[in-house]
Amino acid sequence: MNDGATAAMDAQLMEGVDEDALDGSAKRRQIMEGARTVFLASGFDGASMNDIARVSGVSKGTLYVYFDSKERLFEALIREERRQQAERLTDLALESDDVRSSLLEFGVRLIEMMSRPDTLAHVRTVIAASAKFPQLGRAFYEAGPCFGANRLSTYMQRMNDQGVLRIADVERAAWQFLELCQAGTFKLLLFRMVDELTLAQIEAGVSAGVDVFMAAYGASAARETR
Repeated sequence: MNDGATAAMDAQLMEGVDEDALDGSAKRRQIMEGARTVFLASGFDGASMNDIARVSGVSKGTLYVYFDSKERLFEALIREERRQQAERLTDLALESDDVRSSLLEFGVRLIEMMSRPDTLAHVRTVIAASAKFPQLGRAFYEAGPCFGANRLSTYMQRMNDQGVLRIADVERAAWQFLELCQAGTFKLLLFRMVDELTLAQIEAGVSAGVDVFMAAYGASAARETR
């Protein structure tokens, strides 16, 4: 796009919008917070841009300057939510050679985050919207589960190189570990079979998953089976 076309587009977008409305990230965060409230309360189909503008405390014209559709706004919200979760997971230092302890800590923190009511509501909203708007499901998958799997596989490869683990496919093993952590607990919450998980339940489930993982991929286990 040439400079003239870009300027024309910018002028069109700015028409009827106060300059004070375009205060960058602060206004965008304000809209995102309002959208989060509306989507969690009404779901994707029940939410409207009018409602989001009202709850956000901005004009509809200002809202459309930042997001040209409800789908784009929801996708941005998905990526922001997953980014924040990814940052919290990154705070966990997967550096120790004590693989069992590192994986246990990572898994417990992950399931604790996944089990929060707002996270569960967000996941259900994404699932419901993905049939009609598959890009929303892809955004959630890329910004959430893929980040955790990539972080784990990097750590597992390092432990492979040090001879602590014996894994032929670290990417597959990372996904397997994520599934093991959720076994018997997360879907109970997702489908409302239970209202909450205790920390003891989370720790027990993740610990069992770590046991299975280490039995399959631990270097000592590999030597014992030879």
